[in-house]
Amino acid sequence: MFPADAAGVYEAARRGGNDILRPRHPGAPLRAGFAGTPAYAPDPRWVIAGRYRPFDKPRDVTVGSVVAGLEHVYAAPGTVEFQIGGQPLALTAFNGYAPGSLHLLFTDATSGVTTYPASRSLQVAAPGPDGTVILDFNRAANLPCAYTPFATCPLPPAGNRLPVAIEAGEQIPHEAKSKER
Repeated sequence: MFPADAAGVYEAARRGGNDILRPRHPGAPLRAGFAGTPAYAPDPRWVIAGRYRPFDKPRDVTVGSVVAGLEHVYAAPGTVEFQIGGQPLALTAFNGYAPGSLHLLFTDATSGVTTYPASRSLQVAAPGPDGTVILDFNRAANLPCAYTPFATCPLPPAGNRLPVAIEAGEQIPHEAKSKER
């Protein structure tokens, strides 16, 4: 199945109080046969200014997972408020990878239709001094669970299920369309 001369690695992680070990191998059929991810064409109308509203202190937010019974707890420093078509919307924000940046998990009216049903992710640069943020939904990305049933991806908080269609960013991966999972 894998070439004998190719090296693999293992990732150790903790999920729901359990230790897990994920093998990663360059010859894995899913990786070797990856055909890319379909996405909407970039559209400037999905680059939206918003306002970050910090909480007085970060709040622990428990979210579900694509794995039944598994929960994740993340510190949420605040919310991001914005409008689409004049409709006011808000998303609970988590800490991003870069210092001060934000991470948003969300679903919308495209979820399960043209985009992966469980969740999409959006990284947002650190807010400006006045709280201004730019949400570039053209960069909305799938989490690993969109590609493999072995991932433990978090689901968005209940309030992060948007009632509008965000027709931007990554769509349902070819692999998820081609087989029942």
